[in-house]
Amino acid sequence: MSGDVAGRVHARLLAEAGTAAGPARDRIAALVREEAPLLTPAAEAEMVAEVLAAVQGLGPLEPLVADPSVSDVLVNGGGEVWVEREGRLERTALVLRAREVEGLIERIVAPLGLRADRSSPLVDARLPDGSRVHAVVPPLAVDGPCLTIRRFAARPLPLSAFATEAVAALLATAVRCRASIVVSGGTGAGKTTLLNALAASVPPGERIVTVEDAAELRLPQEHVVRLESRPANAEGVGRVTVRELVRNALRMRPDRIIVGECRGPEALDMLQAMNTGHEGSLTTCHANGPDDALRRLETMVLMAEVGLPLDAVREQLSSAVDLVVQVARRPEGHRRVVAVGEVVIGTRDGLRVRRLDTDPAPASSCRPRLAGALS
Repeated sequence: MSGDVAGRVHARLLAEAGTAAGPARDRIAALVREEAPLLTPAAEAEMVAEVLAAVQGLGPLEPLVADPSVSDVLVNGGGEVWVEREGRLERTALVLRAREVEGLIERIVAPLGLRADRSSPLVDARLPDGSRVHAVVPPLAVDGPCLTIRRFAARPLPLSAFATEAVAALLATAVRCRASIVVSGGTGAGKTTLLNALAASVPPGERIVTVEDAAELRLPQEHVVRLESRPANAEGVGRVTVRELVRNALRMRPDRIIVGECRGPEALDMLQAMNTGHEGSLTTCHANGPDDALRRLETMVLMAEVGLPLDAVREQLSSAVDLVVQVARRPEGHRRVVAVGEVVIGTRDGLRVRRLDTDPAPASSCRPRLAGALS
């Protein structure tokens, strides 16, 4: 019965689009009272919220996206809806029809000048609150349209949420004394959240330029410039890559550059920034461990196709990157720092990471500028 009332109200709103007077919520409440005058105040408020979500929000997904305990909302091709809470996947009772999922995707991407159809079946977008959205539609999605929403964390987490007191103190000191840090980990391990926590330790007064695919970082400093890449529009033009933004960031007089994630040739520009007076810059990459992170960075730099020999790439890495911080999601769902290592030279196979003592007192393994700060 409530679904019929909501459907009728929604239909009337569509029919009178552009003619309704007053705020949307007031108009919806008036229509609900006309369609169902015997509803209790609580039921009426619930109905208004349902219609408002259908008109302005994400419809049946709106309560999940608004739930602060939910970090990911996943709609599979068959319409099943899953969520991640505290690092664990849970199946909800909600099941959506393919047409509903397609309507939600269209509502998200259309205002951004994007589309999701057979000619363009993959799309990335961002919700107004910063949450990331990825959609795949048929024919690539065999069982039906798929929608993935990674919610933006409204409350930044401190370093102490990821590590022991000693490790958190080590990392905070490393940021303050301008060590260049790469955060590595798997998908959903908490790399961006940890990057945000690290960046919060940057001393006030420094000019920070952030470059991201989807603007998620929220830094407390006063002097922050945020840049966000842009995909091509429906006509296939207008794309601005992370690499282009990193190059432009170098012209913006930054004290530090923070790249949300290195996943391609922009790694070369990031290393050059770290080697040309922008020490203390931060970034993340996907890797299974600190040593693997170095191999990944080497591969991404070579993707720039500038003809650099591998030895030259390794020299740049060794002089640019000071620390690699590995973050992982534990079986119980908690994200934790599992390794902190210093980039060193001295192996026949190239660079490697030497694990640091997590007790800040013995600082012999740190580079000179870190050793002075930690002693």
